[in-house]
Amino acid sequence: MEFEVDDDPRRVDRDAVWEFLSTEAYWGRNRTREAFDRQVDGAWRIVAAYRKQDGRLLGFARAFSDGVLSAYLADVFVLPAARGHGVGVELVRAMIEDGPGRDFRWMLHTADAHGLYERFGFAAPDSDFLERPSG
Repeated sequence: MEFEVDDDPRRVDRDAVWEFLSTEAYWGRNRTREAFDRQVDGAWRIVAAYRKQDGRLLGFARAFSDGVLSAYLADVFVLPAARGHGVGVELVRAMIEDGPGRDFRWMLHTADAHGLYERFGFAAPDSDFLERPSG
C-alpha cells in the first residue's frame, strides 16, 4: 500500500476522523463533534496519512504542546484496512522525530500499541511524573 504522511491541517478530512473517533476508538467517545473540532483547531500539530492513489485518509494523529519543552500525543489511529503497512510507524515518526518537537518530552495515554510507541522511546512514567485522572 502506497501512502504519504502530511502535516497540513487543512488537508485533513475531519468527517473521516470524526467517524472513526466517534464510532471505533475506545477513547474519548464522550466528546461532541463541537469539542472535537475545537481540539483540532487548537492542536499544536496535526499529522495524517493518505493513500497515494486517491488521497483518502488512512490515519491521523494530533498533538498539543507548550511549544517549548513538552507535548502530548493524542487521537492516534490507523483505519483497520490500512493496518500492517507501516502507516502507524510513519505517523508517529513524522510527529515525534521529524517535526519541531523532536527534543520535547512526549506523553500519551494508550491501552494498545505499546510496542509501536516503545520504538520511539516511550516508556512507563518515571518518579517525577504525576497525574490527576479525570473524574
